[in-house]
Amino acid sequence: MLDQATRERIVDALFDTYRNRKPMPLPSQTWPGIEVEDAYRIQQAFVARKVASGGKVKGYKVGLTSKAMQDFAGTTEPDFSAVTDDLFVPEATPIPMARFFAPMIEMEIAFVMKEPLKGPGVLPVDVIRATDFVLPAIEIVDFRVERGPGLNVIDNIADLAFCGAVVLGANPRRLDQIDIRRVQGAIYKNGTKELEGEASAVLGNPVTAVAWLANKLSKFGTSFEPGDTILTGSFVRVLPVAAGDEFTCRFDQGLGEVSTRFA
Repeated sequence: MLDQATRERIVDALFDTYRNRKPMPLPSQTWPGIEVEDAYRIQQAFVARKVASGGKVKGYKVGLTSKAMQDFAGTTEPDFSAVTDDLFVPEATPIPMARFFAPMIEMEIAFVMKEPLKGPGVLPVDVIRATDFVLPAIEIVDFRVERGPGLNVIDNIADLAFCGAVVLGANPRRLDQIDIRRVQGAIYKNGTKELEGEASAVLGNPVTAVAWLANKLSKFGTSFEPGDTILTGSFVRVLPVAAGDEFTCRFDQGLGEVSTRFA
């Protein structure tokens, strides 16, 4: 475990990346003794500083929802990050590449909560009752840490679970209107289909991801509030991004599509 002063120095280093546009060395390799709990406390402190400067927490993301990604990161469970308002980008608005370090695209389903939801003991049925609707979503993955050898779950968590931005579609569906496990989706890059998958790739059911997160947040004294938007994890592997690229994620069962492009 690290002391609080060391955690704050790591938060300073994360903020410095936005000013100097240079990714910081991996926390897991730089600070011996750093643990997963330290990484979450670093993330919390980073988000708290953004809030103190006028930002707002608008939701959360769940990451590492597939076994393959968990194995890659050296963990046996998903991870998460809070998502602040500045990370939500309007659909179809050109996004400057200069905003990011090494952006990549993921396709997800987002849950929007209508009721508070607090763990522990949250079950999928509780998630269903508390959800207002779901939306198609794109997560833009990005890295404020170097993508070098040894990168692991500690680096992922400390670096906002690699969340760079979020784009939400505007075609809501209630959970009683769809079989969310069987929602099919595909990513189109510049008009060409690149990847496709099914929502069941996310912990067997995206509802499970939301329940997991509600219970995990309870360990940090946090819970879902009405209006919170929860990104549940990607159906498919990430796709790299280049300037000029346009991406559209299309979903069946009436969820429609969501798109974004990079300038």
